[in-house]
Amino acid sequence: MSQQALLKPIKMGDLELKNRVIMAPLTRSRADNKYNTPTDMHVKYYTQRASAGLIISEGSQVSPEAIGYINTAGIYTPQQIEGWKKVTDAVHKEDGKIFIQVWHVGRMSHPDFHNGDKPVAPSAVNPNDKAYTYQGFMDTVEPRALTTDEVKETVNDFRRAAKNAVEAGFDGVEIHSSNGYLIHQFFNNTSNHRTDEYGGSKENKARILFEIIEATKEFFPENRIGVRLNPSLHGVFGTEADEETIPTFEYIVEKLNDYDLAYLHLSEPFNDVSDKDFLVTNIAKHFRPLYKGSLMINAGFDQESGNKVIEDGNADMVAYGRLFISNPDLPLRFEKNAELQNWDRDTFYVPGEKGYTDYPKLDQEKVS
Repeated sequence: MSQQALLKPIKMGDLELKNRVIMAPLTRSRADNKYNTPTDMHVKYYTQRASAGLIISEGSQVSPEAIGYINTAGIYTPQQIEGWKKVTDAVHKEDGKIFIQVWHVGRMSHPDFHNGDKPVAPSAVNPNDKAYTYQGFMDTVEPRALTTDEVKETVNDFRRAAKNAVEAGFDGVEIHSSNGYLIHQFFNNTSNHRTDEYGGSKENKARILFEIIEATKEFFPENRIGVRLNPSLHGVFGTEADEETIPTFEYIVEKLNDYDLAYLHLSEPFNDVSDKDFLVTNIAKHFRPLYKGSLMINAGFDQESGNKVIEDGNADMVAYGRLFISNPDLPLRFEKNAELQNWDRDTFYVPGEKGYTDYPKLDQEKVS
C-alpha cells in the first residue's frame, strides 16, 4: 500500500475505512421514474465506486415536500427503501461502506414540485435563484414560512428517513445542513427572520440541526451520523452571508463536539470570497482547531492537495465529487499515480447510462 496520506486506513467510529478517499454526495438526477426510486443503474454506479473509503450517497429527500430537483431518489416510501437496499447490498458485497445523505431543499424548490403550492422555508424570503424542474430552470418564488409545529414535523421527517435508512441497509447517515438548503436556511440571517424558538440567536437558528441529530440517534448510534456544513457559502444557492455567519458556524461546530459523530464534513468556499473580510477563505485550517472529531473536507481538491491537507493535520479525510464521477476507481488511480479521466459536465443531470456508468476503470482502459 502506498504511503500517501489519502490511502492510509482510518477508524471512523466503529467502522474501519480502507482509505481516506471519500465519494462526496452528488446529485445525478437518474431516478427518472414515477416513485423517484433508485434503479439498477444506481446499483451499478455505486458498486463501481465501492473502493472509496466511504461512499456518501446523493442527497435523498426526506419527504415529498423536500423535493427541489427532478429525478432525485428519496427515502420516504417503501419503493425507495427497496431500491436503496439493492444499492447497499451490492456495495457491501464489494467490501464498500455507504452512508445516505438525507436532504430537504426548503426554498430552493418550485411550485411545480408541489402541486402548485409554494415551497416551504424558515421565512417567506425568495432566494432569487433558479430551480431545476421538468420544464428546465425556472425562477424560484417566495416560499411559505413553516409554522413552529411544521418545523417539528420536518424534524420527524428526518427521523423517519433515519428509520428507513436502517431498513435500506445503510451504514450511516449524513445530515445535509449545507449549500443553502433547508437546514442551512435556518442558520442564515437573510433567510431566517423568525421570532420563535428557531430564530434570532445563534442557539435558536441552529436548534433544528441538533433536534434532527437527536431524532436520528433513535435509529443510528452517534458514531454512524455525519453532518455537512458550508460555512462560507455566499452568493450561491440564494445564500448571502454576513458578520454573524462565521460566529454561528463556530457555535455549531463547537457544539457538535458534544456528540461522538462519525465525522464533520466541511466545504471550502465554492467561489471567491476573499473580498468578504467577515468570511473564512481556508475552512479546514480555521475549523480544525475547533472540532475534536474526524474532519472531512471537500471542494476543489486534487490528489496532491488532498494528501497535503491531511499531512498538515487540517483534515482526516477528503471527499471528491467530480473526480469520482469520471474515475470510478479513484483510490487505485491515486495509488498508481495514474492519469485521471475528465468528466462530461453535459451528462451530470440527465437520464441514462452515458456519463453515469460508462467511465472505464483503469484495467478496462488498458484493455480498450
